[in-house]
Amino acid sequence: MALSGPSVLPADGQAVQQAVIFLHGYGADGNDLIDLAPMLADALPGTAFYSPNAPQPCEMGPFGRQWFSLSQYDPEMLRRNPATLAPAYAQMQDGTRAAAPDLSAYIDSVAASHGIGRDRVALVGFSQGTMMALHVGLRTQPPVAAVVGFSGALIGAETLEAELVDEPPPVLLIHGDADQIVPIAAMGMASRALEDAGVDVNTMTCAGLEHGIDRDGLELTAGFLAHVFGL
Repeated sequence: MALSGPSVLPADGQAVQQAVIFLHGYGADGNDLIDLAPMLADALPGTAFYSPNAPQPCEMGPFGRQWFSLSQYDPEMLRRNPATLAPAYAQMQDGTRAAAPDLSAYIDSVAASHGIGRDRVALVGFSQGTMMALHVGLRTQPPVAAVVGFSGALIGAETLEAELVDEPPPVLLIHGDADQIVPIAAMGMASRALEDAGVDVNTMTCAGLEHGIDRDGLELTAGFLAHVFGL
């Protein structure tokens, strides 16, 4: 299906030079992250921001969307026993694979609408959106400019090296050390797997932050993307 959702174009009619696509978490929709656009816009002049709705209605309620099912996800178990993290995330790979073509097509449509390449498009995900950003951003051609992941996890680590794009984009992972939904250990696992696959990855731990996005993380994201885009 064709994805759609809210967007914010550059102020004062500036020409679009690059785009940032926000990927929301489980049970939210595109409106959840589009409000981040003004917080990044000053550091990223000439940037169009997009925040598509995930393709599926959320299975847990009448509102919101999901990229794939999390019906078997048990954050309490993951907190009690970190050894269950890897098997739990391995089980989600079918979900990321199924949602990937729609997201990849959306990236292409955003790039085409502004006459730019995918190398001028960055993905910024939160939670389940981070899972999708890492999957699609590292596995689909041509490569995107960068991937930023808040409070998420790497799905399919065991197949990443074999499926990784040539010249993979740099990755920034940001996670709160008080996250009760996706344990902070998930960031360490992702970082190690990315490094082992040859991906340029940086991480930031946000002290006291639960499952969310804070100003420090956004400031780092703004600087990271400005550097990637050469601004």
